[in-house]
Amino acid sequence: MAYDDTSKTNADVKETHDLIASDKVEGTKVYDPDGEHIGSIERVLLEKRSGKVSYAVLSFGGFLGIGNDHYPLPWTKLNYDESLGGYRVDVTREQLDGAPKYDNDDSFWTADNGRRVYDYYGVAPYWI
Repeated sequence: MAYDDTSKTNADVKETHDLIASDKVEGTKVYDPDGEHIGSIERVLLEKRSGKVSYAVLSFGGFLGIGNDHYPLPWTKLNYDESLGGYRVDVTREQLDGAPKYDNDDSFWTADNGRRVYDYYGVAPYWI
């Protein structure tokens, strides 16, 4: 695979053909399989040692950002859809109702919950 980012010398570049800056991902809309908007990416979580993207946190529900639920989605579940200008997932709103979610604390982020997230979505964990 060839990357086109080697010719970029400006540190302010937010996107190339193959790469995107995390601050450009945050806020991007997420759509279900039918193209219905179901939420937005609130943040991206990286594994400290490998640098692999582990999760995209989907913010969903609430009103004007208040009372939103936060769903960690394995990064492999997101597919960028240029026609939507956002990420399409094969997850419906109904499936999110039973998905692992967390409040605004760090107690969720344990190895057991990480495995639970990947098991729920039926994908191999980033650490394998």
